[in-house]
Parts: sequence; C-alpha cells; structure tokens
Amino acid sequence: QVQLVESGGGLVQAGGSLRLSCVASGRTFSSYAMGWFRQGPGKEREFLVAISRSGDFTYYVDFVKGRFTISRDNAKNTVYLQMDGLKPEDTAVYYCAADSNPPSMGFKMHRSSYEYWGQGTPVTVSS
Repeated sequence: QVQLVESGGGLVQAGGSLRLSCVASGRTFSSYAMGWFRQGPGKEREFLVAISRSGDFTYYVDFVKGRFTISRDNAKNTVYLQMDGLKPEDTAVYYCAADSNPPSMGFKMHRSSYEYWGQGTPVTVSS
C-alpha cells in the first residue's frame, strides 16, 4: 500500500552531522504518523523518535533528545531525521516506519505498532 525509502546514511566523524530522508509513495502520507528506529550491531531494533500526522507533535527518547530532530514535509511525502553531535554509539542501520492508525494522543514506540517499513540506511560514526 505504501513504500518507504530511506537515504542519507553514510560514514561521518564523531561530532559531525547527518540528515536522513525517508520518501513515501502514495497519496495519503499525511494520514500516517511516522517514526524512526535504529538497530546497532548485535542489538534489537529500538525506537528513537516519532512525529504526528501534521508534524505539530514530536517525541524523542532521552538518549537522542537535543541531538536528533524529526520533521516532515507532507507536500514532498518525506520525513527527515537531522542528527547532530553524532557519537560512535549511534552507529546503526536506521529505519523509518509509518503508522496507518495513529492514536489520538501519545505516541507508539513498539515495532508491531508500525505497519510499513523502509529498507534501512546504514550510519557509521567513526572515532
């Protein structure tokens, strides 16, 4: 029903910045809440950030708050993840995901709550 394609990953030095993009197909992008997850080496996929359908509300886990910023441009069917002050422990494959049934209040943080997923884009932060 919808396809998500991430881009913008790569190799960056510690302290640097990277901007990830996720482009969605379809004509109903604005009806989805969007989230970003990541999966580091030997770790489970973990929730990072989420944004409401309109973009008016966001949620960040503590370990990225102040460094990562999620935003969306519904006219471009795109959600972004701006990452600043990157650390080696941020090295992971980053995934965007879409929730077709967003709650009226709060944010979903579980993998099973997101129906559509991108293929992931790898981010490597060197020391």
